Amino acid sequence: MRSLELKVPPVALLLVFVVASWLIALGFPAYNFALPYRHYIALIVCALGFIFALLGVHAFRRAGTTVDPRIPQQTETLVVKGVFGVSRNPMYVGFLLALIAWCLWLENGVSVLVIPAFIVYMNQFQIKPEERFMQAKFGADYTQYTLAVRRWL
Repeated sequence: MRSLELKVPPVALLLVFVVASWLIALGFPAYNFALPYRHYIALIVCALGFIFALLGVHAFRRAGTTVDPRIPQQTETLVVKGVFGVSRNPMYVGFLLALIAWCLWLENGVSVLVIPAFIVYMNQFQIKPEERFMQAKFGADYTQYTLAVRRWL
């Protein structure tokens, strides 16, 4: 299973889960539902996700560290301020919000099953390997950070 760790860019993973939810919605039309104002709700949730993710990217760039999680050895700085004071993984929270928005847009009860699958995949194959690296590189500082800030929200 470790062969999947840090191999796929998170944006590509998001697209895989978006397509999967769409295919599920197409395959199970009996589970469609009507959500009043779904367009507005989905757009607001997606915009919040986009902003959250961009704030994370901006914080990394300001700190002069890599935004590519597939190469954690290029991490130069432990970023703990700004949006990283709210979540240890703001870009992934942003992706999760975008996926939630998409599922709301689809209005299909079965398509939402991709949401917990996304969280499980990201925890196992993205976040935990990143955390192992960060722990090894930043030691006690990273431990303190993990005690103060949650993984997701």
